[in-house]
Amino acid sequence: MKYRIPSFIIVILLLCTLVQCAKKGMPEGGPEDEEPPRFIRANPENFTTNFDEEEIRIFFNEYVKLENPQQQIIISPPMDPRPSILPLGSARKDVRIEIFDTLEENTTYTINFGKSITDNNEGNPLHYFKYVFSTGDYIDSLEVGGTVEDAYLKKPADFISIFLYEVDSTFSDSVVYKKTPRYVTYTLDSTNIFNLENLKAGTYQMLAVQDNNDNYLFNPAKEKIGFIENHITIPTDSTYQITIFQEKLDFEIQRPKQLKGQQILFGYEGSANLDSIRIEPLTPQPFGFESRIVKDRKTDSLYYWYKPNIETDSLVFEVISPGGRRDTLITRITEMERDSLKVTAEPSGNINFEQNVVLKANTPLISSDESRITVLDKDSAAVSFSTDLRLLENELHISFNKTESNKYVVQALPGTVTDMFEATNDTITQRISTKALSDFGNLTFRLQNVEEYPVIAQLTNLKGEVMAEIYSEGENVVEFKNLNPGEFFMRLVFDRNDNKKWDTGDYLEKRQPERIEYFPDTLEVRANWDQNEQFILE
Repeated sequence: MKYRIPSFIIVILLLCTLVQCAKKGMPEGGPEDEEPPRFIRANPENFTTNFDEEEIRIFFNEYVKLENPQQQIIISPPMDPRPSILPLGSARKDVRIEIFDTLEENTTYTINFGKSITDNNEGNPLHYFKYVFSTGDYIDSLEVGGTVEDAYLKKPADFISIFLYEVDSTFSDSVVYKKTPRYVTYTLDSTNIFNLENLKAGTYQMLAVQDNNDNYLFNPAKEKIGFIENHITIPTDSTYQITIFQEKLDFEIQRPKQLKGQQILFGYEGSANLDSIRIEPLTPQPFGFESRIVKDRKTDSLYYWYKPNIETDSLVFEVISPGGRRDTLITRITEMERDSLKVTAEPSGNINFEQNVVLKANTPLISSDESRITVLDKDSAAVSFSTDLRLLENELHISFNKTESNKYVVQALPGTVTDMFEATNDTITQRISTKALSDFGNLTFRLQNVEEYPVIAQLTNLKGEVMAEIYSEGENVVEFKNLNPGEFFMRLVFDRNDNKKWDTGDYLEKRQPERIEYFPDTLEVRANWDQNEQFILE
């Protein structure tokens, strides 16, 4: 018996065969374009002398665009106003530079495009193409280079600016605050290397500035600076290393404002011994007037609390800063509700062996009573403890010895803390635990070739935040114990003035920051692991 195959099945089989054949024969296209744009010509030509044009056009073999031109393109000496450089949006086969500044006579100008010029389709960059011209008879050809490091961090930020100021009869150290430099460059890409080219012979001050707003000026409040102590002379065979740092600002109080009832906020900038700051009201005070100053835990702010309430529409204060500076400040007052006492406890969950239990209040504390506190371990045995009431921070620290794999209950009964408005806490019960020692790791360093003591051995996280530190006045072995697993940096601070902390530099005083040396490798701490390292200083 014969079976006939239905015609629609034959059609489907033929279609599948055709699709497979089509797939096999489909072209895959040529190789991906990895070539950067190629420079063809410029008008006026590159390295032109006696330049007097208002427009420059640079032609390429394909359509190009400019990536991140504000940071990538460096014009040296700077032009003010900055020229217009196109294209900014749509791609074109040329870069057009329109000059608005009156150019200086007999001066070599360099426009370094960094990696801003890319092809339109694949984004392949043309690395460090530069256009050079001179308003005089010749092109300056001298150069100088070096490296930049951060005084505090293991690696400096990208694109640190290098400024050269010509040292002449008008030069002063304050020029960095108010005048653009003669020559400018950046550290290359994400490296710390810099090179200044097409310079003329002369004497210069060399600076490095983390110029965050690209205005070629130094803003001490927001930017880092580094300097070479002595003026440099070009031509030179020397290379230079510049260490940038954040200056310590002079303490300056800001205009106060009312935050809530009987609470005034004083912002400030700079650093000082906050315990020595005095805030005195000049407004007439009622009988029994009292006040307290509390530091904000996160911001550079002080809270000024007072009682009783004052019936007035404004308050006048005199702020006496460290060093004797006096500022008279005024703030307006309206009817606002005052905060009521709330007390919280930290930490919760796990606690480290060196960590304290901390009671934090939102209104100013004036006293504590440790007889109303108990600390029990997992066997309900009483644990001895001590307390420390820190008035400026507005915290009560409860300290006790801890053992591994233990559980603790810290209880603070009503009346443990009292604030200036005579309010006391409610009952606080905090349950915390310690981990087993096998959950932690240990790091030991043997220091070699340390030329001077004391030093501060610091362990930081990858953000540069200090996680642990050890002060050594001569010991060449430092041990960091009971560390949580993770990645760390280790560094040595050379404490020149024996004050047990790192001190930054000062540009106008020509004082470099205290030296810091980093262990070269990133350290991985693993649980239940002892790691020994040799830290050999060069």
